[in-house]
Amino acid sequence: MLRAGIVGLPNVGKSTLFNAVVANAKAQAANFPFCTIEPNVGVVAVPDARLDVLAKISSSEQIVPTRFEFVDIAGLVKGASQGEGLGNQFLSHIREVDAIVHVVRCFENDDIIHVSGSVDPARDIEIINLELALADLSQVDRRIDRTRKQARTNKEAKIELDALEKLSAALNEGKAARQVAFNEEEAAAISAFGLLTQKPIIYAANVSEDDLATGNQWVENVRQIAAQDKAQVVIVSAQVESELVDLPPEDREDFLQSLGVAEGGLKSLIRATYEILGLRTFLTTGPKETRAWTIRAGMLAPQAAGAIHSDFERGFIRAETVAYKDLVAAGTMVAAKEKGLLRSEGKDYVVQEGDVMLFRFNV
Repeated sequence: MLRAGIVGLPNVGKSTLFNAVVANAKAQAANFPFCTIEPNVGVVAVPDARLDVLAKISSSEQIVPTRFEFVDIAGLVKGASQGEGLGNQFLSHIREVDAIVHVVRCFENDDIIHVSGSVDPARDIEIINLELALADLSQVDRRIDRTRKQARTNKEAKIELDALEKLSAALNEGKAARQVAFNEEEAAAISAFGLLTQKPIIYAANVSEDDLATGNQWVENVRQIAAQDKAQVVIVSAQVESELVDLPPEDREDFLQSLGVAEGGLKSLIRATYEILGLRTFLTTGPKETRAWTIRAGMLAPQAAGAIHSDFERGFIRAETVAYKDLVAAGTMVAAKEKGLLRSEGKDYVVQEGDVMLFRFNV
């Protein structure tokens, strides 16, 4: 299961947001630094309205959304890359996730202590990004020292050294590893390093209840910084989301409408995280269940079948496939087949977002 790590300075709302994301998580949220030490992990469902529609078409007994993990990682501070505030431990937790959700404080509240004494998203982002870059630079430079001698006689080591020197130069210029252009061989050479600044990132601008609908100047500052990194920004209010968790489902929509928004920031955050990981969803539906399955973009039909069961991939014959919109327009699978919308796809078919699929295979 893929994982997204929630990071940021202490007291920016990470644990409150995490509790709201996973609803039943037990992360402690309190007004002091390093409240979270061990990372809390929660499995979340990816919102997908298509499942309800397909379930009605198929009269399914149950609906199973696709899922991934959110990890609440303790707050980082200036000097984390040198071990300040248990920084080495916390940085190691970030290495284990696939994407980063960087929570940035964009609200005033005299009752919640800011470790730097004031609200300044640009400064806060710089602190976190600098610590991640310094940790990467230390790792890269150590690797360069070990690889340089081998590179004189070893082709693979030379490719790795070239990639590492590119990384070192970029990190010293204040760039992230994800902003460095590598050829295919160089990318493969460093793929196992778990570089912190190579992970895709989303900025979650945590605002007050009053600013959820419109944002504020701090949010605009975050957007300007994110644009330079081609990163997404999602506006959330961790406090609002924590209140929504305690409301009956029928009251949540009314509460959000009273704030001037159609939905809370969590659904947008979950979808955005799913997208930056380069994931796609295909769907299966029938009387027993309607289910969403997660695959990487570009996967072929046999690989998608393997997401259900390895036997499906090994014995793959073909995939009976119809686009979600075509199935909904036809009304039933039988009608879709009669209209020629249900296709038979072979081993070279690249699965598309929203494909509704039935796999045929040999046991």
